[in-house]
Amino acid sequence: MFSLLLTALLPFQSANAQGTISSWSAPRTVYFADTGHSLDQLFLDLWRTAGGASAFGYPISPEITQTNGHIVQYLQYARFEYWPEGDADGNTILLGKLGEELRPINVQRTMASFSSVGQKASVSSTTQSLMEAKAWIPIPTDPAPDDKSFVFVPESQHTIRGPFLSFWYDTGGADYLGNPLTEEYTKGDTSYQVFERAQLRYSEVDGVSMVPVGQVLADKYKIDQRPVSQGDIPDYAEALFIPPGPAYGTVDPSLELWVDINLSSQYMVVYSGNTPVLESYVSTGRPGFDTPTGTFNVQSMYDFDDMEGVLGGEYYNVPQVPDVLYFTGQGHAIHGTYWHNNFGAVMSHGCVNLPMDVSSWLYSYAHIGMRIEIHY
Repeated sequence: MFSLLLTALLPFQSANAQGTISSWSAPRTVYFADTGHSLDQLFLDLWRTAGGASAFGYPISPEITQTNGHIVQYLQYARFEYWPEGDADGNTILLGKLGEELRPINVQRTMASFSSVGQKASVSSTTQSLMEAKAWIPIPTDPAPDDKSFVFVPESQHTIRGPFLSFWYDTGGADYLGNPLTEEYTKGDTSYQVFERAQLRYSEVDGVSMVPVGQVLADKYKIDQRPVSQGDIPDYAEALFIPPGPAYGTVDPSLELWVDINLSSQYMVVYSGNTPVLESYVSTGRPGFDTPTGTFNVQSMYDFDDMEGVLGGEYYNVPQVPDVLYFTGQGHAIHGTYWHNNFGAVMSHGCVNLPMDVSSWLYSYAHIGMRIEIHY
């Protein structure tokens, strides 16, 4: 489902082979060679988190600053907009409502002399423009409240039916396409319907697809779509946004090996003396199953252990947990985790969950008595 809620990209930190901290972050601008344009910052975040190329296509223009201070960018199927002042709901990053810009100039917003709104019709070329214009005329009330073959959308006073209705539901309804602005109408053997943010078309051969309305309007407004120089901007690849695996520093056996775990950031740093030799996101106890804070020491170690018990009224049974380092008498441990990959978020019944490669490395150097500092 489409959502305007953007997810923040967390920076990843690791220790290099010399034990010094290096920072990793995803690129904030990427280039699309297919169209010769780039996406930057918040527009890139929106594109990646809300469907990518399948939802919006690729950028076909650079960012354009309008006279009202808004910044817009055209993509094949959309227009991204930045409103510094925010809309009525406080959103600053928006999808342009391109459907309204497809409205014929001569449409009269009245039902006068038109009684077949909502019905598909096969019309000759001489009446095509009239039928298309009439498709924009709102329907005052639900034409058939008991008919389940279509949906009447009171917000825009139009209906959706058949394959368009299925596509509308499957892509998130009004959250993605918006509400319908027209009834379904035909051109030759193809049916069309305009929505707030898109236009759909249907034929028996191709099924339902989206019209590239961003491209249509960019052409209409004569937006400069010439490719721009790539410079040193990386080519888009989703692999650019995957943090690198941990890099392991050198452990000096003459120095204390100890572990620092920050519950606020869900982050662990392993030190050899005062030098960080490994860093990783972790998952600790969720509310009601809080990981204890304080200074602890490893009490026992197991290559594998079957973890079973009842905590807070919840039964758990996880067999063959790897690389287990118990640090309390109540069953709290640092260990490897094969059943989820959601590190950086609280997930556990109080233990400290580690990625499998991280736990394997730590276990290979750990010892009974190793110090563990846990804090917010």
